[in-house]
Amino acid sequence: MRGLPPAGLPCPAWAVVFCAVLAAIACTAPAFADSRTPWPAVALLAVLYLGCELVRICPLPGKRVPEGIGSFFPVLLAAVFLLPPAAAALVALPGGFAQAVVRRPAGVRRVWHAAQQALAAGAAGWTFGLLGGAAPPGSAPVPFAELPHFPYALLPAVAAAAAFCLVLTALDAGVLAAAERRPLRTAWRGPLGRSLAPHCVHGLAGLMMAVLWRSPYGLPAALLVLLPMYISCWVFAQYHRERAAHQATIRALVQAVELKDRYTRGHGERVGQASAMIARELGMDGDRLEVVRIAGILHDVGKLGVPTRLLRKDGPLTPQERRIIELHPEYGHEMVRGIGFLGEARSAILHHHERVDGSGYPYGLTGEQIPVPARVVAVADAFDAMTSTRSYSRARPVPAALAELERCAGAHFDPVMVRALVEAIGRDGWHPVVTADEDELQVIPAGPAPGRAEAPAAAAPDPGGPALSGLPAQGARTRVRTAEPPKGPEPDGGSGT
Repeated sequence: MRGLPPAGLPCPAWAVVFCAVLAAIACTAPAFADSRTPWPAVALLAVLYLGCELVRICPLPGKRVPEGIGSFFPVLLAAVFLLPPAAAALVALPGGFAQAVVRRPAGVRRVWHAAQQALAAGAAGWTFGLLGGAAPPGSAPVPFAELPHFPYALLPAVAAAAAFCLVLTALDAGVLAAAERRPLRTAWRGPLGRSLAPHCVHGLAGLMMAVLWRSPYGLPAALLVLLPMYISCWVFAQYHRERAAHQATIRALVQAVELKDRYTRGHGERVGQASAMIARELGMDGDRLEVVRIAGILHDVGKLGVPTRLLRKDGPLTPQERRIIELHPEYGHEMVRGIGFLGEARSAILHHHERVDGSGYPYGLTGEQIPVPARVVAVADAFDAMTSTRSYSRARPVPAALAELERCAGAHFDPVMVRALVEAIGRDGWHPVVTADEDELQVIPAGPAPGRAEAPAAAAPDPGGPALSGLPAQGARTRVRTAEPPKGPEPDGGSGT
């Protein structure tokens, strides 16, 4: 693809990686220049950290480490508390390079992880020292007895863990913004919120490990800290696996809808993205925001119950056929009724075609009777319908679509939701992304049909991924094939006007 270097990463992403590597070299170099660097302690901690990472990817025979267990940072943060900053950065290199990667280019990702963690450890070490948590470096790890007494010792330790997290997430956000042209603010905010608390917990475990290491009990007592921490990480990984199963369930439902109504491929993901933008603008976060995003993704799942011939019909729908299609919210609600984790998303699936003036369906609810997630999804659905090329209409420019939403606010749509979308897009722009496998096909018409514009360019693949994963997938692209223009009108009725 044009603009991509041989390894498949955009040039700006290469620049970020290169700068991170140079900065990591500068961060670790003082350890080699200082004759007082405690090399035995550096080597021992580096081996311990490397061992923790290898256990994740090379479990004992017959045992499986749950996916998503994440990096194990207590040893690395113990090094931050025991060693000078440059020496702590050195400890991060072997374990960072050994971390498992599932996307190509593997070598570049390993180098990125090592450089990223070295910079984070160095920054955490300097933070720890500036807050009075470390004495001047000597020939051995700093005795904890010289540090502030409890609870004052917690402040530099927590601050160091927070600095460690901030540097990791800032570097991840930078490389994602460079590789996928995502707004830096959105690339930074989500991972930071998810990562700060776990890193602080790892920091406290690292502090406990450092205390025991410098106690009369020595290294064996320090190693005992790793067992409960590893168990807790294992339990968290089980939660991560359950969450991944939820995502797989959602993705399977979306794919089933797209196979049946192939001309709306990617529509659900874009509606989910726009719904999340509205929810975030309204101050929702955490689980509530995720519920709204899932509701947007699954809002059309009821189309699975609509005859395919109606979804692809070549020509206008009869009143009876339209009444059949208008049953899809109820079909969708029944389909997901037993999926407990969807929560409020079920109400959005049922009511996303209601209008605030009562002219919508299936129940003709008005105003505040319509659940908040449904009002969010209604605006996001109409926005994507207007800005996407359909079999019966050209894609409208984003400003024109927003103007149409504002015109219909108060009649069809909740004005609060419309204003939230307008403000979010005005600030961050509209950068539609599609959650898709690398080999997923995007259907693009072979040629423009009368009254229809050329299909828009393929959307970028999903930039998400495990926390702290950093780089996007190599060659993350959408293969294109041509297909006959799909038949039949889109049953959502465009903007709903």
